[in-house]
Amino acid sequence: MTAPPEQRQKPDPLAATKGFFGHLGLFETLPESADKKDFFSDLIRSILKVDRVEPGRVTCTLTVRSAVTNPYNTLHGGAVAAVAEMVSLACAKTAAGDKDFFLGESSTAYLSAARLNEDVEVDASILRQGRNVVVTSADFRTKKTGKLLFTSRSTFYIMPVSSL
Repeated sequence: MTAPPEQRQKPDPLAATKGFFGHLGLFETLPESADKKDFFSDLIRSILKVDRVEPGRVTCTLTVRSAVTNPYNTLHGGAVAAVAEMVSLACAKTAAGDKDFFLGESSTAYLSAARLNEDVEVDASILRQGRNVVVTSADFRTKKTGKLLFTSRSTFYIMPVSSL
């Protein structure tokens, strides 16, 4: 028989949060190799292959490897955002050249999951280019079916920014 609601023990939200962090491994020490300068950038570059570069457009293939998956064996959201930034910045450089940029804004919609060992096409294009700003869009689609998984929009400011 179930106890009435007033007699039921309420779950401890702090214990649940600590359990969640423990499941993610946040109480464990990172391996020494992860403390290397540019480790994260190297990790993101290791899952990308450049397919096409043309003015205003860059297309890459992303292979979902276990190093960039979440506990559900799907591509980690942070990896999606990092890849979107990297490919979008490369796309902006196809039009603005060797100028220095900084990321002013980024927005990513997570529509579906990319599974372990899946190949994903990342296609970035310029939506708008001005004297001081470049706005890009990056779509992530499965290579097998073309299903849209993620879409990202980024705003890059060209240095020096004279009119902000």
